[in-house]
Amino acid sequence: MAMKRSRRLRKKLHIEEFQEMGFSVVWRFTEGTAVEDIDNTLDAFIDEAIEPNGLAFDGSGYLQWEGLIYLQRIGHCTNEHRAQVKNWLDARKLIDVKVSDLFDIWWD
Repeated sequence: MAMKRSRRLRKKLHIEEFQEMGFSVVWRFTEGTAVEDIDNTLDAFIDEAIEPNGLAFDGSGYLQWEGLIYLQRIGHCTNEHRAQVKNWLDARKLIDVKVSDLFDIWWD
């Protein structure tokens, strides 16, 4: 039997209309890449691939990076978002670029 939950509780639990779908991303820089080049690439990544598409990026790394990408508002990323991010990273000749399938960022 399905539980009937109030709007407030659904929002707090990030379920139903408040579910948020995102995806993870992983990539590497070549060995010996200068810190300035890494910083410039990440700045361009945020300015060109993340912000213009209404996305947010939560990640970390140095030569190997991994992170979570999701919308800046409640909602669902799309396969188009996944393709845009992957294409941007591939165009920069980064190594081992992997983009996951979409998943619920709160429950998966």
